[in-house]
Amino acid sequence: MIKFPSKVLAFWATLTLCALYSSVSVAAGKAEDKYVTFETDLGTLIIELYPEQAPVTVANFLAYVDSGFYDGTIFHRVIPGFVVQGGGFTFDFKQKETQPPIVNESDNGLENQYLTLSMARTSRVDSATSQFFINLKHNPSLDATEDKAGYAVFGKVIDGESVVEKIVAEPRGVFRSYPDAPNAAVRILKSSRGKVKAPANSSSKLKEMIAQ
Repeated sequence: MIKFPSKVLAFWATLTLCALYSSVSVAAGKAEDKYVTFETDLGTLIIELYPEQAPVTVANFLAYVDSGFYDGTIFHRVIPGFVVQGGGFTFDFKQKETQPPIVNESDNGLENQYLTLSMARTSRVDSATSQFFINLKHNPSLDATEDKAGYAVFGKVIDGESVVEKIVAEPRGVFRSYPDAPNAAVRILKSSRGKVKAPANSSSKLKEMIAQ
């Protein structure tokens, strides 16, 4: 089997995702394609996506959502005051097979602010696949600078802050190989894209955003 350099793989993955992106209505800016809902063991998260600023990253994320990839995955890394990470492991810590990595869009002008979603990656800049994290505060050390790449922000939790807080509050430490994982698995039970109905107790601002 011929092995291609990682940069080549990232390049071709980017071309594929750009083609996918151009074929979906996100490019048209439809509201129903700018939101994703995660139904979790601890409640529902509604995520607003930023396709204009992070087109490749959003297309990649939606491809995983549409395929059902995230269903059954857990939040496996919880660091209070920093991030909640998920999107790659099942409840028994088996890592799911992913699509090729994508290019890093951390230079899109978005910062790793509280409740924003960013792509997780290795020390290699263009290595993000399916895993993402939710920022628990502004993490400027994760933002891109003129001298270094950062972590690409592509969305934000706009409803479900209390759910994020519940995940953070879960006891951790029972798994020696995954000490930052909650002792009781917190799963994404179902992920779906589309226009969502704001919960009855949501703020008027959220209802207005979703209605656009």
